[in-house]
Amino acid sequence: MTDLSVKTKDDEAICERIADLDSNMKSRTFDWAKINTGSWNRDGLEALAPKLGDAFSALEANIELIKTDPFEKVNDQGQVEGFETGPVIRISSRPAAETQIIMSGHYDTVFPPNTFTDIKDLGDGKFNGPGLSDMKGGLSVMLGALQAFEAGPLKDKLGYQIVITPDEETGNFASAPFLTEAAQSGAMIGMTYEPCMDTGAMSGGRKGSAVFDIVLHGRSAHAGRAKEEGRSAVEAAAAMVLALEGLNGQRDGVTFNVGAIDGGSAVNIVPDLAIVRFGARAPDAEAAAWASAQVERLLEQACERDGISGHMHGGFYRPPKPRNAAQQELFTAVSETGKAIGLALEFVDTGGVCEGNNIFAAGVPNVDTLGVMGGRIHSAEEYVIMSSFIERAQLSGLLLNRLADGRLNAKKIKALME
Repeated sequence: MTDLSVKTKDDEAICERIADLDSNMKSRTFDWAKINTGSWNRDGLEALAPKLGDAFSALEANIELIKTDPFEKVNDQGQVEGFETGPVIRISSRPAAETQIIMSGHYDTVFPPNTFTDIKDLGDGKFNGPGLSDMKGGLSVMLGALQAFEAGPLKDKLGYQIVITPDEETGNFASAPFLTEAAQSGAMIGMTYEPCMDTGAMSGGRKGSAVFDIVLHGRSAHAGRAKEEGRSAVEAAAAMVLALEGLNGQRDGVTFNVGAIDGGSAVNIVPDLAIVRFGARAPDAEAAAWASAQVERLLEQACERDGISGHMHGGFYRPPKPRNAAQQELFTAVSETGKAIGLALEFVDTGGVCEGNNIFAAGVPNVDTLGVMGGRIHSAEEYVIMSSFIERAQLSGLLLNRLADGRLNAKKIKALME
């Protein structure tokens, strides 16, 4: 195997070009973070999407902003309604090149409007702000690495499709087909720009993830005059919550977490509606099937209660992404490449999920934590480590060089998936 830890002149040059882009990568991340793009904030998503398109127009690529179809969500009344999110941004370049990759990321965050707005200097090279790590910083690093790569002599040897999604934090329900299509259009390797861990470690194997909404119906009645005539949906939901949480520890690696119960109204009314919203994680397909079967069993059990009926929405929207021969070969290549810039990279299995799960399910090995280094993501304490912009963009730049010149054999790694 070629020693990937050795720098070539092209590697040295791309690292220098990336260093020159450092301030641009940071400043545009801050600009993007000032626009709220909570997953349910369609106005914010539609405001940022064209700005991202403009930024990525610096590449030698075709850029499309594609309207997505509405996807189903269960509202607080237990009704299924459609939600139309922002556009998918699809960027493609050199489809005839011998080596093809898919790159991905997302521009939505978990923060609703007016809940987390300020960007603060925490000192010690850290900044706090919404989406700085997850993952507007990652998008900026992706762009910086590609700009530096396309300014070099190897660009014609590598083609790519980039899919930037508006709904990763809620499961990619609208954008998943775009990820699958791009992955199955000849891609050999996937590169996704979720933040790495605050230690610098990257994600290895990932569990699969499910989101469920179970809607339970009972019978309303006056709680004082005719309590016995009512059938409480909230009571049935409470029993289900206890049963769901009781599944934890019954199968290795499978976890359940109830996030919310919606329903009910005044205390003098027997509640006739309750919605149990919960998630599940599973390490492999067999475990995911077991988890789904348990949920169906508990729904049937709830509906056996007198006067209770119900229905379920959702399931395992992200399949597991276990380590296999192809993944391990790619992780080794990334780790060896990191040594060329002084990084000692490790890959840690995690229960978290991302678009890398979708790309793996489409048959493409991928590394999915190529973004900036940070921590406390999904909280108002989210922060980014500023020195990681250069560091992680240089890692991607070197990977692009190695994919283009063949030192990192994408076709060979992809073959290990079969």
